Amino acid sequence: MSVIRRVPSILTGLVNNNNNRTICFKSSEPSIPSSTLCSSLTHGIHVFHCPDVVGIVAKLSECIASKGGNILSADVFVPQNKHVFYSRSDFVFDPVKWPRIQMEEDFLKLSQTFNAVRSVVRVPSLDPKYKIAVLASKQDHCLVDLLHGWQDGRFPVDISCVISNHYRASNTHVIRFLERHGIPYHYLDTTKENKREGEILELVQNTDFLVLARYMQILSGNFLRSYGNDVINIHHGLLPSFKGGSPSKQAFDAGVKLIGATSHFVTEELDSGPIIEQMVERVSHRDNLKSFVHKSENLEKQCLSNAIRSYCDLRVLPYEEKKTVVF
Repeated sequence: MSVIRRVPSILTGLVNNNNNRTICFKSSEPSIPSSTLCSSLTHGIHVFHCPDVVGIVAKLSECIASKGGNILSADVFVPQNKHVFYSRSDFVFDPVKWPRIQMEEDFLKLSQTFNAVRSVVRVPSLDPKYKIAVLASKQDHCLVDLLHGWQDGRFPVDISCVISNHYRASNTHVIRFLERHGIPYHYLDTTKENKREGEILELVQNTDFLVLARYMQILSGNFLRSYGNDVINIHHGLLPSFKGGSPSKQAFDAGVKLIGATSHFVTEELDSGPIIEQMVERVSHRDNLKSFVHKSENLEKQCLSNAIRSYCDLRVLPYEEKKTVVF
């Protein structure tokens, strides 16, 4: 839903799919350009995951409205027979009337009231950007797209470093870009016996999450447990199809008519983590392997970019063991 709508006065949309409760608040008023909103208002995001009981939406709305906040959009999902509640709210507020520290305390009280599993509030213009590290191997397309997206302001992140098991000469586009922007590049030659995970862990300390931009090494369970934060991967294929090496060639040889890309969280089980984003494109008998791979790489770039934006915008919540709720 658009985030440039006025606060809804009534519930105007209710969709029931397989008895799951999916509620969307929408304004009955026409869209209002964001430029017309009061310049003193600041945008906030809140996500909530708790046991399902009566009155959660009312209390969430009251928490925001009682401080002069204005809900722009809200999504609610209550899966059938699971007794859990998920929500994501976009709102605006006056930071003078509702200071950031007070906001944190107010939502904390709300989370304690409902025994929340997860309650996160983010104010993009006030909170620090996410600090990330990027891991990559030989292929450049996802790494380059990510770097240019960061340069263009598409992602609310600061890139602390790029780590690779592939050597890049000083005259390459990637190295020149990184040097120009003061981003360190760490080349760590890996072998089957030594994945250099201890050194990687040292380099990624204090990062909020990691992005694997076509990093062709498997991170061990010990690494994932030691790191402790989320790791986002891009896989060139629609999981679980065509796992392992050269999936594009596998798909091309199989004569598929739809190709895809999957961005997912990394878990100990190879390419089986909860899915964040998937994209598809049609191919045909007219495609050769080169055009096939080109289409596949474009999908990978778009899919990874969308996944990172969704994650940073708090649109991705864990659901059951291997699923996600993506608002």
